[in-house]
Amino acid sequence: MNERHDVMYQAATQYYLHGNTMDSIAHSLGLSRSSVSRLLSQARREGLVRITIADALGTASPEARALRERFGIAAHLVNVSAASSASARLEQVARRAASLLADAVHADEFLGVAWGVTMASLARHLPQHPLSGVSVVQMNGGANPRTTGVPYVGEMMQRVATAFDARVTPFPVPAFFDHAETKRAMWRERSIQYVLGLQQRLDVAVFGVGSLTGSIPSHVYAAGYLDAEERAELAADGVVGDICTVLLREDGSYADIPTNARATGLTPAEMARIPRRICVVADPARSRAVLGALRAGVATDLVLDDHTAKAILRRA
Repeated sequence: MNERHDVMYQAATQYYLHGNTMDSIAHSLGLSRSSVSRLLSQARREGLVRITIADALGTASPEARALRERFGIAAHLVNVSAASSASARLEQVARRAASLLADAVHADEFLGVAWGVTMASLARHLPQHPLSGVSVVQMNGGANPRTTGVPYVGEMMQRVATAFDARVTPFPVPAFFDHAETKRAMWRERSIQYVLGLQQRLDVAVFGVGSLTGSIPSHVYAAGYLDAEERAELAADGVVGDICTVLLREDGSYADIPTNARATGLTPAEMARIPRRICVVADPARSRAVLGALRAGVATDLVLDDHTAKAILRRA
């Protein structure tokens, strides 16, 4: 074992087995932080560190093929027992999505992350995958009339950033402005334009599917972002859910929904410019919202359980 390989082994052991930070590893080995990052990346390239994904028949099942043929996406299915609870199903799908995301992000890339129940679960399952130059960018605002959203959204973003040894760029605006003219004014501010500019440079995006109905309530509809009257109006207008707080109908339309003039997330048209777009869902009750998202073209990859896949295909 040559000296560099020995140092690489020590760095990988400290990071992956003992959970030490890159700063502490750099200090113990007498290296710079960037040198440690390069050693860890080399350890993965050379096979010293292996992160495996248990795919089974997830991309080759009949449901995955049907979704791919109908919507032009890569479907990654997780087989979940019919007896599993909604929360257990979510955890299994989130674990699969976390592994896929770790494999999808590379050095010096911009990763867009939405917030929500599904993303919170995914963030908890992300493996340590340190990369140099990665930036995590919040894709939609998190404040509402009751809270700034910072504790909930901030912790989630930081978990993702820690996994990739990345920096976070928050998006310090509400999920929905009270007035469309306020949003237009804020979008002219240089601090907001900076974040919007980063969003236009995203290489990878990961997000869940919000739904007006669901086995596990979507955070945007259960935590005060929209009141009961607003939710009733949306349902009457055919809204079934959202992607990044941009509201959708089951047919994929969204541009004429008045509330979207106040929403702060990326629209499906803006999402379509991102090369890799990973959508994660683990709830058959959200099949209408997922159909709307797929018809709007928001995803290149869909990570879901087999029961949700069947529910989507039945409606489609």
